[in-house]
Amino acid sequence: MSDSVFDDVDVDTMIPVRLLINGRDHELDVEPRDLLVLTLRDRLGLTGTHIGCETTSCGACTVLFDGRSVKSCTVLAVQADGHAITTIEGLAGDDGLHPVQDAFRRCHGLQCGFCTPGMVMAAVSLIDEGRATDEKSVRLALKGNLCRCTGYHNIVRAVLTAADPSLVDDA
Repeated sequence: MSDSVFDDVDVDTMIPVRLLINGRDHELDVEPRDLLVLTLRDRLGLTGTHIGCETTSCGACTVLFDGRSVKSCTVLAVQADGHAITTIEGLAGDDGLHPVQDAFRRCHGLQCGFCTPGMVMAAVSLIDEGRATDEKSVRLALKGNLCRCTGYHNIVRAVLTAADPSLVDDA
């Protein structure tokens, strides 16, 4: 006799979920073990959410879950049922780039671009929560998002520029 909470879960059973992704409703049948990142990429074609480590170490898969940044490689698709998910594809509006995307562009906050979607999504959440107040707070908040190309200087500058241009010394 096993004491596992998963004893009664049939992993091959499909579970219906309703996901509000980038403002659009999606009704899907998912397996209990399906990761949100794979559902976004493989089932919905939203490939801007990258897969880097699958262990929450790199942040390349960061999306907004009800407005807060989460690493979608450790969120099950069934956990997102009924919740609002925003991916990098959902940020820009009809009138152009989201202010954080624009700040990353203007401040050269990217190089190869692999980490950029996750960095931008984490930055949006950070700014919306009012936690992008200075260089130290931004560096601390983004420590879970890895970039192997830059020294983070331009990324931090982009976040501060998007949060409040007066926080950035142009000298």
